[in-house]
Parts: sequence; C-alpha cells; structure tokens
Amino acid sequence: MRFGVIGSGSWATALAKILTDNQTPINWWIRNPAAISHLLTRHHNPQYLPSVYFDTSLLTLGSEVSQVVEASDCIVIAVPSAYVTDALRILDKDALKGKKILSAVKGILPEENLLLNDFLGQQFNMAPTDYFTVMGPCHAEEVAAEKLSYLTFSGQEDAATREMASYFTTEYINTITNNDIYGVQYAAVLKNIYALGAGIAHGLEYGDNFLSVLIANCAHEMAGFLLKVGGYAANYSASVYMGDLLVTCYSLFSRNRTFGNMIGKGYSVTAARLELNMVAEGYNASKCIFLLNKEIKAEMPIAEMIYRILWENVKVEDGFKLIEPYLV
Repeated sequence: MRFGVIGSGSWATALAKILTDNQTPINWWIRNPAAISHLLTRHHNPQYLPSVYFDTSLLTLGSEVSQVVEASDCIVIAVPSAYVTDALRILDKDALKGKKILSAVKGILPEENLLLNDFLGQQFNMAPTDYFTVMGPCHAEEVAAEKLSYLTFSGQEDAATREMASYFTTEYINTITNNDIYGVQYAAVLKNIYALGAGIAHGLEYGDNFLSVLIANCAHEMAGFLLKVGGYAANYSASVYMGDLLVTCYSLFSRNRTFGNMIGKGYSVTAARLELNMVAEGYNASKCIFLLNKEIKAEMPIAEMIYRILWENVKVEDGFKLIEPYLV
C-alpha cells in the first residue's frame, strides 16, 4: 500500500518516521517549499522533530495536496483539526474515492463542529469502511527518541484494521485495534480539554493531591460523555482512553497542559497562543464540545468550566473554586 501523509507538524513527522522505518515509501504533502528543500538536502524536518533523519529515497515530497492524494492508496491526515478544511479544500469531490483514510486528527473540525469521518462522508462521499483512526498515548517526541509507545487503530472491519496497524508496528511501537471509531475520537478531543484544566490547576499552584482528584473526575466525566454520544468500548481504562488522558494531563511534552499552565499563571488566551507557537487542540475543542453537549446533555461541569474560562472570560481562580465542589 502506498501511503500519503498530509501535514508536516510533529505528529505527521513522527508517523512518517514510523512508516519509513518499516521501509514503506510515502508521498508527503508539506505546505512550505523551503521545508521540502531542507528535507531533501539535509534529510530532516527543519521545524519539527529535527533529530529524526529520513532516507529520502523513500520520500516523494510535494506542496500540492491533490498530487499526493492521487498518487496514494491510503491518506494519513495529520494536520490540526482547525486546518483540515483548508488543506482539503482544493480536492475534487471524488478525489478520495477508493482511498483509505487514516485519521491522526485529535480534534473536532471547528467550522463544521464535526469529527473528520463525518466531514469526509458529507464532502467526499467517503465509505465508512474506508475510514480508520490512529490514537493513543503517544507523544511525537518519544516516537522520535524510539521510546516504546502504544498506538490504537480503530476501524469498522477487524481484518482491515489489523492490516492498517501492521504498517506501523515496529520495535518501539506496539499496536492495538478496536472498532470504537467515535469513542476514540471523542476521547482524544476530551483529553486535550482536560489537559488544559490540568495545566490551569498547575499554574494556579494546586498540588499533586488535587490534580490527581481532578484527573480522576475528568476520566469519569469523559466516560459518561462517550456512553451518551455513542461510544461503546468495554473498557474505558484502556490506553487509548485513560492512558492518553493521563499522559496529556501530566507530560511536559503536552502542549495543551503547557497552554493551560500559561492561563493559570495569568496569561490571556491571545498571549498564551502567541507564546506557545503551536496548536493546542483543546482550545477550539472546548467550544466544540460545549456546543455539542447542548444536545448530548452529559454531566460535564469540568469541561464546561474550562470552556467558560477560555471563551467567556471567567477568572481562573473563580472558575476552579466553582469546580471544587463537584469533585469526588
């Protein structure tokens, strides 16, 4: 199978590394021609994971997304959710016909307030059986360092999902499969929101005792939402749910935790976004989930307060004082 990778950030670069470490050739869409030139001459991405060096004989690089899609059997979409619509805008309605899609997007498309599979179904008539996700507690920086990590692949058909996962199994990547396409995507969205909350708590100088209680309650809140929205996993303590929540809330690699920490220390949202200089998916996701939950009606006091702090200018100290009584 010929893979096409859409995106050139840290997670896209990590996935490209995994594929090429397995000697799988890829077509790789990179928006910036200067970054393409750098990769071809210096063999690494100049902006993201620069320690990862590529065998360029396995790379076909291009800045035209339509050419990458046309030349590929499976399209790995690994751009931040806020930029997906713009990246795919140039494609014809039938461009994805017969292609498999592997989503590495950990967010809701904010303009449409849709998960990627629902957007692709509406805009490109994508068959649900052609859609797969790759999620899990897997920071790109640790993939770059080849530290053992676990990825969960989800799809409707077991055999096809196992085949997809096989292309990403390496000495440093263990793969797991399940069928919970909606559950894993919403879990990835929610863990970013809760990581913002964990960062805010740290910035407000709450201690580890409080943080552990907060995250435990986040896990409970997340499971309640997933059950209402149509997730059906038998075990919400599995790595793709609980594991990803924990690492995103605790790890210093977590950009959402870092963003939240800035907010807790008194940065404005605008200042924090400029300082971070990377996309914190939880920011837009907090608004998307707030709007979605008007219909779902899950009990989500933590996620709702994080939304109000970020979007309605509730003071962080006041917001967390209001959260405290809900925690058990």
